[in-house]
Amino acid sequence: MANTYTSLHYLIVFNTKNRVGHITPEIEQRVWAYLGGVARYHKMTALQVGGVDDHIHALVMAPATLSPSQNAQYLKGESSKWIHETFQELRDFAWQEGYGVFTVSKSNLESVVSYIQKQRESHRQRTFQEEYLDFLQKHGIEYDERYVWG
Repeated sequence: MANTYTSLHYLIVFNTKNRVGHITPEIEQRVWAYLGGVARYHKMTALQVGGVDDHIHALVMAPATLSPSQNAQYLKGESSKWIHETFQELRDFAWQEGYGVFTVSKSNLESVVSYIQKQRESHRQRTFQEEYLDFLQKHGIEYDERYVWG
């Protein structure tokens, strides 16, 4: 082939350190928008960003030149710095060390967007821990629960 063509979609999930509910409804739209800007700056396309007080879901389309770990590092690192600078009351804010990155097929993008948009509703019925373990199981990822939560 003369050219390279990719269609790489990732669902990136990460939570606040110790799952502290820092991302309140009062600031969440600004945080989601900022994460979208970080994605754009690094040549990703944020298809949907959302979550609840203690975690984020970011559905991004990314270029092949960025690894999934780079995508997560950009989103977490730059948003953390911005949150500290923007919200003085969140001096103790931090993201957890780890993250989850899951591939999403183009045919499932619409359902993942809808899922992210309904996070508050979804978490009335199940916890983030239940949700995250379900992601790991559905994607066939082996894990030891002692090390999942940090």
